[in-house]
Amino acid sequence: MAKRDPEKTARNKIDREISEELKEMLPEVLKVTKFDSEYSLHGKIGGKYADFIDIKNEVILSSDHFISLWLQGYQEVLETGSGYGSAYDLYELLRNNTIFKDYLFLFLKRTYIRYYEALSKKRPLIEESEIWIGQENANYGILITPRFTANGWENDKSEIRHFKPKYWSVGHILETGFLIPSMNKRMEFKNINEYLDFFTYVIVRNSGSKYELELAELYSDFVQNSTTPEDIPLLIPEYRYGGLQKKHKYRLDFTIIEPVDFNKIGFEISPWSTHGYLNKTKELSQKEINQMASDNFEKEMRKHKDYFKKYGIFTMIYTDSDLENVSSIFNDMKKYLTPKSAKAQLKFHIFDDFFK
Repeated sequence: MAKRDPEKTARNKIDREISEELKEMLPEVLKVTKFDSEYSLHGKIGGKYADFIDIKNEVILSSDHFISLWLQGYQEVLETGSGYGSAYDLYELLRNNTIFKDYLFLFLKRTYIRYYEALSKKRPLIEESEIWIGQENANYGILITPRFTANGWENDKSEIRHFKPKYWSVGHILETGFLIPSMNKRMEFKNINEYLDFFTYVIVRNSGSKYELELAELYSDFVQNSTTPEDIPLLIPEYRYGGLQKKHKYRLDFTIIEPVDFNKIGFEISPWSTHGYLNKTKELSQKEINQMASDNFEKEMRKHKDYFKKYGIFTMIYTDSDLENVSSIFNDMKKYLTPKSAKAQLKFHIFDDFFK
């Protein structure tokens, strides 16, 4: 049997308690407000929070924060005269009836509790919600709420906050699959093992790097041995700098995006044989050889600077001495693969636990 989430259990308990309070207050509230039913009352006060609050972008961490944003949005409506008549009528009722004001605040608190996961969840910027990976003609998209249109794949922006898995996690891929460019097709996975096999033995193996393949296998073992494998951040292979551009500048070997704060960390495997070795130098002067080496170095450094400037990805670079112990490199990765809770996230169950 799956273990109960103490946070959800605590929120459900608060929900029930508030509902009982509202039920007791309802007859008097209907009497003073002249609404003919609970349904019409809740339609008046409950349908407006999306109009008053920028819920697509706000990250709301408490019911008090939610209520203050609601009041702020309501005040702006009153001041601008938008929807003035009905908004002012509601304001008059609130100003003249304390029980209605108390009811409203309790109702808004319950609304926040019920939609806590969506309202408190930090959401990536729209421009950061689309990733393309892989080599030419073997590339795939990772979006959050993908839908296929006449212009190709795009995110359904209105649904991003409702996305249930952790962003950029194994559960994310199980939900969306990999998207095939320019086609209404997805590479979908029935389970975690099926995804890990595709990740390791199709995408990473295609790179031709034995070091990358070993890291992919270590990652697969790590996910399979986790108690919460779906929450493990993706080890994103071959992150394409230019997205779907056919002539792309760079690909980053591996990237991890932490699902809570969206910190991005890149991992570049740079053995001398592929990133530094100079051939056909017999006919060249030392000055020309030095210039070639300098150009190679500049190209590598430009790649990392460009990724940081465009995507905010800080890249860790591993050279031959590091590659003698690939497990040590994976230990660096594990620091970013351990699921973290938001530091500011509320702990609803803490009060019950404290007094037990």
